[in-house]
Formats: sequence, structure tokens, C-alpha cells
Amino acid sequence: MDLMNTVLPYLLSGISVGGQYALIAMVYGILRLINFAHGDVFMVAGLMMVYLSASMPLYLAVPLMIVLTVLLGFLIERAAYKPLRTAPRMSVMISAIGVSYLLQNLALYITGGLNKNYPTIPWVSDPITVFGSPTKRVTLITPFLTVALVVVLVWLINHTRVGMAMRAVSRDFETAQLMGIRINNVISVTFVIGSFLAAVGSMLYFTNFQGITPTAGALPGLRAFVAAGGGGIGSTPGGGGTTGLPRCSPTGSRTTGTGPSVPARAGWRSE
Repeated sequence: MDLMNTVLPYLLSGISVGGQYALIAMVYGILRLINFAHGDVFMVAGLMMVYLSASMPLYLAVPLMIVLTVLLGFLIERAAYKPLRTAPRMSVMISAIGVSYLLQNLALYITGGLNKNYPTIPWVSDPITVFGSPTKRVTLITPFLTVALVVVLVWLINHTRVGMAMRAVSRDFETAQLMGIRINNVISVTFVIGSFLAAVGSMLYFTNFQGITPTAGALPGLRAFVAAGGGGIGSTPGGGGTTGLPRCSPTGSRTTGTGPSVPARAGWRSE
């Protein structure tokens, strides 16, 4: 029983973080598109929530943050990706890295490089006890919400016209264009969906990891890319689910102070 109380908080946190990575990684599964700026969109969503919640009630700040994040993703696609539609993939990758640095430096200019604390979201951030182990309610919400969003996204891709267009563009870009599919609109919709998932993921992630810096999205974005690679680029439900588990490792008795909000116990570290 003591072993269960020791391990269970970290197991729950690992599954929760894996679900948050899955939300970021889903965008890689729609069009097989490697968007290295996606983690920074995730970070910007967190910063927007910080500033919006300071000037308006949360019930207005949350939907406005989601709308602004979706708009940001749409503008990034139109400004950085659409002009390179027929360019080599390396050019698109370089453009994505440029957007990533732009967002990071813009965040650095606005925040001064200072750590910003994410607002406490009522009910979601509340502490709870699971089989005698303390954790946050968000650790239980995340896996179920992730599964629900995956189911909706898979249904969208497999059973709607826009989803069929996404699959066609993913399989053969030029042929889809010749068959009359408006590829610009399809790719824009994909970025809108990806930005929406990043906004939702940022709320879940920063509820646990409450400190936001200009580089806070770099590591989650990289881990989401690894998760997408493990599940298969182009596979919407693949990847992410177990990526958070290795973050809870039996490596001594200290904690870094940046891991999930679970109590520190001897013999484990939350990285």
C-alpha cells in the first residue's frame, strides 16, 4: 500500500502530461506537417491567458484566449507557410523555425524574460485525493478530455468532407489540387484545429506547470514531436499517451520544482 501511495501520484501525473503532449502532437497527424513553431503557439496561449485573466473574469478570458490562439495559428499559416506552398520542405522548416524564434523573442520583449504565473482555474486546479494519494483534479480530467478530442478529431477526418480533403492533401498534394480541392483552405482549417488543441493543451499543462517563460513551449513542442514520431507522423491518434511517463523517474530524493504538482517523496523525482 505504501508503494502504491508513493508511485500513484507520479503515474497519474505522467499519464496526464502524456495526454497534454498528445493534444499538441495531434496537429502532426493531420497533414504530416512538421510545424516547429507549434510549441511556441502553445506558450503564447499560456501568456495570453495570464494577461487576459488579469483584466477580465475567467469565464470571458478562457474563450477569448482560445479564439486569439486560433487566430494566431491562422495568421502564421497565411504569413509563413502559404507563400512557400510549392517550395522545398526544407524552406518550410526554416520558415517554421523563424516563426518559433519570432514568437519567443516577442514574448521575451513583452515579459522581460520574467516568469509569469498561470492563473488558478477554479475546480480544475483543486486538489483531490485518489486512493489516498494527493493530486490535482486536472490530472484526472486530462486523459478523458484527450480521448474525447481524439475521437472527435478522428470522426472529423474520416466522416466529413473537410476531413476527406485533409486526407487527400496529406496523401498527394499535387493530385488533390488537380482534382479541385482548395488546398489553401484545407491547410488553414488544419492550422485552426491545431491551434485550438494547443490552446486547450496549454490550459491543462500550465495548470500543473504554472511558471511560463518565453521558452516554456520549446520543450513540450519537442516532446510532442517525439510523441508524434513514436505514434507515426500522419497517424492522428498515435503518440503522446505514454510520453509523460518517463518524466517520473526513480533518481534520488530531490525535486526540481518544475514538475507536476504532486508531493515529493524519497526515491522519485518529477522532471
